[in-house]
Amino acid sequence: MEGHRAVGVAVDFSPCSKKALKWAVDNLVHKGDYLILVNVQASVQYEEGEMQLWEATGSPLIPLNELVDPHTEKKYGVKPDAETLDFLKTLAAQKEIVVAMKILWGDAREKICECIESIPLSSLVVGNRGLGKIKRAILGSVSNYVVNNGACPVTVVKSHDHE
Repeated sequence: MEGHRAVGVAVDFSPCSKKALKWAVDNLVHKGDYLILVNVQASVQYEEGEMQLWEATGSPLIPLNELVDPHTEKKYGVKPDAETLDFLKTLAAQKEIVVAMKILWGDAREKICECIESIPLSSLVVGNRGLGKIKRAILGSVSNYVVNNGACPVTVVKSHDHE
């Protein structure tokens, strides 16, 4: 990825992460960039032989053409929706960018911050689920944690107004 920016977007294919992805594409990603989708799974669900390697480091970077392969869901435990895949294919062709996904397993807050440094990402965009003050205090905010602990500029895209 030498010479080009690696722009990360934290995705779980929810409406708020799709909004963050769209924002990143409209405002941040330029021709020649790498768009890295960062997906964190709560539990480890992949083939036993690869488990020990990926548990600590996450999956290798998965190119866009592999994401559309039906075996990807079985191998990595993630299934991007068809609408998002179509959007990404069109985007890659129009903006002449490289799209890849990194899948990690564990606590989303910590794994996203680790991913920023290990790839390394030039910047990261995350969605905000719009938790109210009480829920945010109890559950913790992934976006807040990443903003305060990430080693690159982080943009938080609000999904809707807070309570």
